[in-house]
Amino acid sequence: MYLELSNSGESDTLIVHSMDRLGRNMLDLLQTIKTLNDRGVAVQFIKEHLTFSDVDSPMSKLQLGILAAVAEFERSLIRERQREGIAIAKKKGVYKGRKKALSVEQAKALVAKDKANRGKDRAALARDLGISRETLYQYLRQAA
Repeated sequence: MYLELSNSGESDTLIVHSMDRLGRNMLDLLQTIKTLNDRGVAVQFIKEHLTFSDVDSPMSKLQLGILAAVAEFERSLIRERQREGIAIAKKKGVYKGRKKALSVEQAKALVAKDKANRGKDRAALARDLGISRETLYQYLRQAA
């Protein structure tokens, strides 16, 4: 996300590349801009060539509402295409996800060491294997 805060003297301006970068959805975007405007911060969007410094005017509300809805729609289309692409790649066997942190042998050794230690000092065991404790717990849950 590209965010820049510029101070032109009398008020601050938050410069954002695109509307979809500032909020997760239309409601979130509208609330964020309103909160910033209430604090005296104008919001400028580079891609849309728009600046909102007062969301209370009817024309600003209309513009912001329409453009926020379009931005949310575009984002949902992108996510849908991404899901479809991943599903197709999985069917082809191309997309296999992230590589496992431990090999099958290492995972078996991890479970054996944990049983030998009776579940004590798991943090040290994780450090020895170069994995996080959460990853260690995931391997232990899979083995159970």
